[in-house]
Amino acid sequence: MKTTLYILLFQCIAICIFSDSARAQRQNKDERTVLRITKKNAALLDSINQLLVVFNETPEINSATLVALEKKDKHWSVISKPMLAGIGRNGFAAPNEKREGDGKSPTGFFRLGQLFCYEKIVNTRMPYIQTTEEDKWIDDPGSADYNHHIRGISTAKSYENLKLNNNAYKYCMVIEYNMHPVIKGMGSAIFFHINENENPNPTEGCVALNQQDMEWVLNWMNPESKPSILMGNEKVLITGTDRKKH
Repeated sequence: MKTTLYILLFQCIAICIFSDSARAQRQNKDERTVLRITKKNAALLDSINQLLVVFNETPEINSATLVALEKKDKHWSVISKPMLAGIGRNGFAAPNEKREGDGKSPTGFFRLGQLFCYEKIVNTRMPYIQTTEEDKWIDDPGSADYNHHIRGISTAKSYENLKLNNNAYKYCMVIEYNMHPVIKGMGSAIFFHINENENPNPTEGCVALNQQDMEWVLNWMNPESKPSILMGNEKVLITGTDRKKH
């Protein structure tokens, strides 16, 4: 009986050691990947000091890895564990190929803009607006307000309400895709928001983290460091991009 118990205990210990080793190897691989990505895209990242890199290995899958980095003395360092993120239900669009309603997240480098929050007080240094039921984000390509925030009545045929009956937009930060300038039909309402489950759920084109990870990111962000996001398929990002900031 004791022999059987010792064998089971040994097996449990071996499994735990193997699992920890596999996680460590995966984390090290992810860290090497994001550092390669920042090196290849150095020109885009020159004026910022905080960055989220979101990438997947296969463009079509709807989950990704998110890693936070910080730049000091012109050197990027990984400062977070890899986090599971939900992205567009159809994965990442190829560069310049994101379109309205395609269910894909855009590829490229984007500033992180206005933060909307359900609560009046939030543990972040980022400026934010307390969301009301009147807040909308216009996704109607025929509207003059396409891909803009509106508070109050809108004549647009379709829009996203920014205060929902769930916590998905409890913290909702604008990813400034297709905003400088806005091009009709190229996609709208691309947000960085909460994924209500521990495992990543697909989105319509946004990037979503679970609440615990999202709160860590918001607490870390410093507006003086110009927080931004670099997102796309791993191979595309490692190739590098000469896209201008949007």
